[in-house]
Amino acid sequence: MPVTAPSNSGGALAPFHYPAFRAIWLANLFSSIGAMVQSVGAAWLMTELTTSHLMVALVQASATIPILLLGIFAGAIADNFDRRRVMLVAQTGMLVVSGVLAALSWSGNIGPWSLLILTLMVGIGTAANAPAWQASVRLQVAPHDLPQAISLNAISFNLARSVGPALGGILISLWSTSLAFGLNTVSYIGMITVLMMWRPEAQVRRKEPMLVAIGRGMRFCADSSPIRKVLLRGLAIGLGAAGLQALMPSIARDILRGDELDYGMMLGAFGIGSIVTALWVAKMRRRFGSEAIVTSATIILATALVMLASAASLLLAVAASFIGGMGWVAAMTSLNVAMQLRSPEDILGRCLSIYQAITFGGMALGAWVWGMIADAASLGTALYIAALWLVLTLALHFFAPMPTREEGILAVVPEKRP
Repeated sequence: MPVTAPSNSGGALAPFHYPAFRAIWLANLFSSIGAMVQSVGAAWLMTELTTSHLMVALVQASATIPILLLGIFAGAIADNFDRRRVMLVAQTGMLVVSGVLAALSWSGNIGPWSLLILTLMVGIGTAANAPAWQASVRLQVAPHDLPQAISLNAISFNLARSVGPALGGILISLWSTSLAFGLNTVSYIGMITVLMMWRPEAQVRRKEPMLVAIGRGMRFCADSSPIRKVLLRGLAIGLGAAGLQALMPSIARDILRGDELDYGMMLGAFGIGSIVTALWVAKMRRRFGSEAIVTSATIILATALVMLASAASLLLAVAASFIGGMGWVAAMTSLNVAMQLRSPEDILGRCLSIYQAITFGGMALGAWVWGMIADAASLGTALYIAALWLVLTLALHFFAPMPTREEGILAVVPEKRP
């Protein structure tokens, strides 16, 4: 799967002309569908094992806490070692843990804490895989197609969001959560096979001691004003938006009195909203700038939270989830592109891991906070306060605006075409 620059680069779908990107994108799509099926199964299984809103919310947090705690180490590993091999090890580890989860669920030997521990272990694999995977996109496409490749990867993830939840709900209703976990176990095989076949151009890496490597990445991010703004916005939005995703299973069960299919429909609507937005957000970002997109996305997310808090029917909850998906992908793709374009190649994995640690750390903290508030007061109260938080973060438009188009650009300079 060589990386060859296509003659018609530059369009929204241009990255698909690269064999390596196309193969990895398809494999990642199926793997992401499996991950979403497992996520639905884990969240719904927790609602059957306990009535605690906090424990349900912690299922979401268990997938993101490892990114907060271990992400920076994973970034240093991605910069010091062959990124393809790092991904292979992480994918294999997640396959094994998911297989254990499927076996325990099938045999009925799983409880709330063992479920959390196993989802936490899958989260560790995700934390190890993510910086290497995101940094490897530069090895798959030409520099001028990088923003489009990032957007297409977002579409892949959100296609999985639209298909995976519905498929997960169907599998759970037809059989049990063990079938959902088993499907996710199988879904890793495609990605592992593609990674074993992929032979990117070997790159000379300057290996550094782990703590030295981490320190260099942290110093760069701390010294870069554009990157500091991106990190602050990621933290603020991640904290508020966590209420939408972490409490969605409880909303389906306790507010709508629904079942796993209703929850799957809400997650599917979230994914469809994400896909629709990912198709045009790059064009809007070029036209209006990142700040306008991130500010609008924050308002959209706050609106979705308010709609969910007052949802009296499944139709309204699905509509709110669709809107939430629009806001989520608009914000996250804009932040990710801004981070990649301002990070040097030799420390790219560390920069991306710091971004993920802060953003997903905000989500993990938010899941815990909103779950605590939901237990202490009510689900509606938690959702309203999360929406209020997002509204308050709009003040960052004045104190920490997103970098302008040319501010801090280091990594990618668009190539001139003849």
